[in-house]
Amino acid sequence: MANIEKRTSKDNKISYRVKIRLKGSPTQTATFGRLTDARNWVQQTEVAIREGRYFKTVEAKRHVLADAIDRYLKHVLPTKPKCEKDQSTQLAWWREKIGKFTLADITPALIGEHRDNLSQGITTRGEPRTPATVNRYLAALSHLFTIAYKKWGWINENPLQKVTKLKEPRGRVRYLSDEERKRLLIACKASESPCLYLVVILALSTGARRMEILGLKWPDIDFNRNIITLHETKNGERRILPLVEPALSLMQQHSKIRQLSTDLVFPGRALKKPVDIRTPWENALKRAEINNFCFHDLRHSAASYLAMNGASLAEIAEVLGHKTLQMVKRYAHLSEAHTSKVVTSMNQKIFGD
Repeated sequence: MANIEKRTSKDNKISYRVKIRLKGSPTQTATFGRLTDARNWVQQTEVAIREGRYFKTVEAKRHVLADAIDRYLKHVLPTKPKCEKDQSTQLAWWREKIGKFTLADITPALIGEHRDNLSQGITTRGEPRTPATVNRYLAALSHLFTIAYKKWGWINENPLQKVTKLKEPRGRVRYLSDEERKRLLIACKASESPCLYLVVILALSTGARRMEILGLKWPDIDFNRNIITLHETKNGERRILPLVEPALSLMQQHSKIRQLSTDLVFPGRALKKPVDIRTPWENALKRAEINNFCFHDLRHSAASYLAMNGASLAEIAEVLGHKTLQMVKRYAHLSEAHTSKVVTSMNQKIFGD
């Protein structure tokens, strides 16, 4: 359905503003100086929309992708400091490949073609790009198009919604066996880094991420309530960690030798940034003879121990700070014994012993 509105400006110039509303399609608008042109545009546009040929707005034709990337880097990305470095690199790649295309000419097919080229490329480390990496590139571009659609009004839809992501392998679950854990803690205790042992204990006991721990400040530690408050987390929400033994005693001892000139719990030499534990950590792994293990696997270890000690998936998600259960389903097989107990208890109550 089309609506043509006659307008008269202050200098008595007449124009015709047209709105076309058809079910299932965004509203299209245009302004003309002659009524005949307005009616012709309505006729042509309505036919094109019904045939699925009309999707290129004036704004989409006016701006190239490079324009959108520049605006996004200037006004949007600075509000996402945790993603800024990676997404700057990702968007720079898209700019180089298809930055000269107008937004109207960037189709799902074009993006899919470059997705496939991206997946066959090599990283700066000389390694093939993983499906997960390719999907992160798609996600960065998708958010840009979402902003261009919802906030800037440059396009009518996000073409990434019609682009298939690459299938990623199931989430990796590598956790320390009892023997490995003992060897690692002994190696950390003997480390050249005086804080490595405490950092690893915190990771194993709370499931916190490396930078969540290294970025801790003393105001975040509440010894009266025995809790740690994480203000900066991956999902952007505040999270509370219980501070229990042996981490509690170790943290209390650590507080007695704190650097008074910084709030950081684990400051580096300059006291302005957190300590770098990369080398001490790698040395500890070598001494403990533990292979195929990274610091993030301490988080997997904490989640696995929770599952094996009867925690439900919802409880594990709460501890790790996940908003949904999707990320913790990888630990489901470890909590089968607990699930069996719950079902057995339920059956005993409704059917009797």
